[in-house]
Parts: sequence; C-alpha cells; structure tokens
Amino acid sequence: MKKIPDRYQDLLEDKKRAFLYLATTMQDGTPQVTPVWFNVEGEFLAINSAKGRVKDRNMRRQPNVALCIQDPEDPYRYVQIRGRVVEITETGAEEHINQLAFKYTGQASFKKNDPAEIRVKYRIIPDSIDEH
Repeated sequence: MKKIPDRYQDLLEDKKRAFLYLATTMQDGTPQVTPVWFNVEGEFLAINSAKGRVKDRNMRRQPNVALCIQDPEDPYRYVQIRGRVVEITETGAEEHINQLAFKYTGQASFKKNDPAEIRVKYRIIPDSIDEH
C-alpha cells in the first residue's frame, strides 16, 4: 500500500470535503468516471454506492480503479491514485452513507432516491500515487 504524501493529507480530512473522482472500466473496456463522496478508514479510501449502479457492476467485475482527489479551493492541486477495491460489503453501508452525508451536506442522514435501494460500501487500497 502506498501512502498519500503528507502535503496532500489535508485533502483527506472531513473538513476539506474534497470529492473523489472514481474511474472504473466498463465491460467493453472503455473508462467510466463518477464524482463520489469518500472518507478514509486507516489505510483505505472508502466510498459508497447503490447496488446495481454502473460503478457497482464495474468494480465487482474489475476491482482495479483510478482515483483523483482534487482540492476544492485549487483545481490544479490534486493527487491521482491507482488502486484496488479490496472489500465490497452491504454490512455497515447505511451507516457509512449517513457519515458521508453529514460530511458533505451537514445532514444527519442520506436521503435515498429509491427507498428500496441497497447501499454498498467499497474499501480501496492505493497501489500507486502520482502527485500534482
């Protein structure tokens, strides 16, 4: 696992509210990019989605991902990460999306578009880091 350099650690802090741009691979090999909320859990970056969405299907099929975390105050300051999804779980995913909702919106809970959706949490381990 690679460590994100100290000079970019502020991008990982909850108060910064930086978005993570997640690149996955479609079944036909083409790239797909989505901005997502994230937080840090030890050595892992943790994201959340609904089961069955494009990024969910892509990460289940191909766990290699590319990530970009951009400074919301300076768009030319960012860190690129290549990594692997090492855990996909529904356990604790509802609590996790509520934590992310609080971080990004200040709301205590996440408002689902569809009450029947199943939330999924993904843990990603960085393998390669390119800083800018």
